[in-house]
This record gives sequence, C-alpha cells and structure tokens, in this order.
Amino acid sequence: MDKDRVKGKIDEVVGSAKRHVGKLTGDTGTQVKGAVQQIKGKAETAIGKAKDAVRNAHDNLTAPPVTNEKPERKHR
Repeated sequence: MDKDRVKGKIDEVVGSAKRHVGKLTGDTGTQVKGAVQQIKGKAETAIGKAKDAVRNAHDNLTAPPVTNEKPERKHR
C-alpha cells in the first residue's frame, strides 16, 4: 500500500471529524477547514491508488510467465 493512501485516509478521517465538530459548535471556519482537509485526503488516496496500480502493472509485466506445464522427465 502506498504511503499516499495511508496519509490520505488519515486526512479524510481527521477532516471529517473537524467538519463535524465545527457543525456541532457552529464554527464555520472549523467546518471549512475540515472539509478542505477531507477533500485533500480523498485526492491523496486517489493518487496512492494510482501509484499502486502502476506499480502492480509494472510488476506483472516484469514477472516471469507462469505456466502450468510440468517439466519433462528424463528416462533412464
């Protein structure tokens, strides 16, 4: 898992909490800051997912092919 995905998920959760606290206290500034952090987290998560997809595609292209063929047995 890419570090951007982890950081993004943390920002999403913290941003959501800030937004809810701002809503409960009537603090519009905290609500806005929380929403911005939440959106930033979603973007970071998306970037991390894209990086993981590229890494997986690269690994699949460079890995040796897998075959179901059994090795030939030599007769004595």
